[in-house]
Amino acid sequence: MKVCNRHLLALGWAGLFFVGNARAVNPLILDQFTADPTARVFEGKMYLYPSHDIPYSPGKGRTNWFIMEDYHVFSSENLVDWTDHGVILNQTNVAWVNSASYSLWAPDCVFKNGKYYFYFPALTKSGGFGIGVATADKPYGPFKPEPKPIAGVRGIDPCVFIDKDGSAYLFYALGRISVARLKDNMLELDSKPQVITNLPPKGLIEGPFVFARNGIYYLTYPHVQNTTERIEYSTSTNPMGPYRQTGVIMDELPDGCWTVQHSIVEYQGQWYLFYHDKDLSPDFDKNRSVRADYLYFNTDGTIRKVIPTLRGVGMAEATSIIPIARYSASSGDGVSVSFFDETNRSEGWKISLKGANTWARFNQVDFGKNELKSVAACAVAPMGGTFEIRLDRLDGPLLAKIKVKKGAKWKTVSSPVTNVPTSVHDLVVSHYGGNAVELAWVRFE
Repeated sequence: MKVCNRHLLALGWAGLFFVGNARAVNPLILDQFTADPTARVFEGKMYLYPSHDIPYSPGKGRTNWFIMEDYHVFSSENLVDWTDHGVILNQTNVAWVNSASYSLWAPDCVFKNGKYYFYFPALTKSGGFGIGVATADKPYGPFKPEPKPIAGVRGIDPCVFIDKDGSAYLFYALGRISVARLKDNMLELDSKPQVITNLPPKGLIEGPFVFARNGIYYLTYPHVQNTTERIEYSTSTNPMGPYRQTGVIMDELPDGCWTVQHSIVEYQGQWYLFYHDKDLSPDFDKNRSVRADYLYFNTDGTIRKVIPTLRGVGMAEATSIIPIARYSASSGDGVSVSFFDETNRSEGWKISLKGANTWARFNQVDFGKNELKSVAACAVAPMGGTFEIRLDRLDGPLLAKIKVKKGAKWKTVSSPVTNVPTSVHDLVVSHYGGNAVELAWVRFE
């Protein structure tokens, strides 16, 4: 045994250029707070345009509220390795924005006429929210903001939908959801905004996101049915409506995060729901973190309800760091997850297995065609302990049985691998009683 580097998780999760240590788990970004994610496919990649929560400090925003001063953009080809392209817009660079407001809320970005159009809300110097536009030749910028917000629009959370005939529509929120056609220049309205009717009559509605599939237009939106937002949707045969309330995409988040702005996009034949939760700030839901989960449709075009997961999306390589604490399923009893370091949460999480018949499953691990010989784990067991790694099921083929010697320091422990698999499988880490074992990660070699 040797002392293990639990910080490999931080390098893999927050070090966005460390391709070899990719995590493929929720949240997607660890080195900063991200929220309100709009995902778009440009130039064969997934681009992510979130808002950027920052912690309160004197002179920046106000306590117990959202504080947002700029936007970053991220990109990925595999939804595992995310590149941060840096700040694409700051409130101090937009002439009409009240730079004391820190109100750069949920944005969007679309491509038309050979340019990228970035839409964003902010409090204006004259009062009230306006929606601005910045343009660029590349999806990652540099973006140049227009000198004034879009005339005739007062609201937040812009979403621009471009229909198959090239017509563009601006959706936005201010108490209710409104829609208007855009001119071909994408900078001006081509019709008077109209409020979309037949949405839930009570409770906050905001954050519209619109897409089309098989001739159906989907208007999706967060709605406070009870005390926090859930994601609902309405459908139509025309982007301007009328819309019919259809169903719920995701119930209220189980940890009580008040907001759940989102986007829905197809990429390489699979549909995804991007949203946010408060993973990195469990006690304060104004510092949020972007997540993604798979989304599926029924044959009649309705959307199957999405259950939020820690595991998220994307394939994990068997030879990469696999963080078992972001499991896809567990036994519940006897399994607990906590931060490595409450003062530096970007280091990620650890999992504790305690008691008889406790287990955690981590799905979609790609073993490829590698001739793997062993498995290493970063673990600690103050009283000494043992755990097993099996393939696909709790009673599946045994890959390794690993003993962790007594001690308070994290150690790298390893074992030869039997029943060496190929292709894609689930991993099940199990504990059958005795002393508790804590794990940071496992990796096949």
